[in-house]
Amino acid sequence: MLSALAAIAVLAASAAHAADYSPPPPQPPPYIPPPPPADCCSSWYLRGFVGAGINGNYKLDITPLPSDTYTATNSIADSYFIGGGVGYNWNNWLRFDVTAEYRAKTHISALVVSQPGGNGPVAVDQYDGNLSSWVFLANAFIDLGTWDCWTPFVGAGIGGAYNTISNFVDVTPSVDAFGATGSSFGLGRGTSNWDLAWALYAGVSYAVSKNLNIDLTYRYLNFGSAKETVDCNGGSGCNDFVFKDLHSNDIMLGLRWTCCDVAPPPPRYAPPPYTPPLQSRG
Repeated sequence: MLSALAAIAVLAASAAHAADYSPPPPQPPPYIPPPPPADCCSSWYLRGFVGAGINGNYKLDITPLPSDTYTATNSIADSYFIGGGVGYNWNNWLRFDVTAEYRAKTHISALVVSQPGGNGPVAVDQYDGNLSSWVFLANAFIDLGTWDCWTPFVGAGIGGAYNTISNFVDVTPSVDAFGATGSSFGLGRGTSNWDLAWALYAGVSYAVSKNLNIDLTYRYLNFGSAKETVDCNGGSGCNDFVFKDLHSNDIMLGLRWTCCDVAPPPPRYAPPPYTPPLQSRG
């Protein structure tokens, strides 16, 4: 009888101890690091720009060139241009793009003086016309680091230019010591030609958002040469002109829009919420 009572007491004590037992606290979920930021610098972008060009004086070659002939003055007015392109961010510091731009008509002129034999009538040729160009470039840019959304960069480009001379005229009054003795008139044919173009860039970019940048750029552009033939007095061509070393110092304002980001990262693993086990009560 006593042994039975002792067994019952032991069982009751074990049950009470089990009722008072609390399970250990749950383990925290495993740490899952956040995904790396989307690589916005490994995507395609669209680019548009406008600008103004300070054109430098060109070199003028005329054939055939009579003896005792020289160019007294030549000039080219400043111009404006508009263009656009598409590019690719190779990584966070190197990018490539291709661009096309139209450089609007700008006035060109030259004053050529000749006196065959050194003692005859003086001929003064006044040349006037317009120059316009299409410029196509493949460019590479290096970003030099970013500070508070500002990124300075440098770059270079190479390609081709399609130059057109239009409305070109040559008026040649012949003058001697007693005044004008006659004149001739020449009209250009409106010639276009391709030539090599190349450029050097330096500028700064401001990140308005992840996808939009504003670029302020200085560019030195050399766009080759332009050619024209003048028909004198309505006849066949009498002079060929080559406007060499066409170049400009450009100021450009542009936008770059990253249009096609890379695929988003895979979804993060999220463990199910912890539910504590039910506790039995004695």
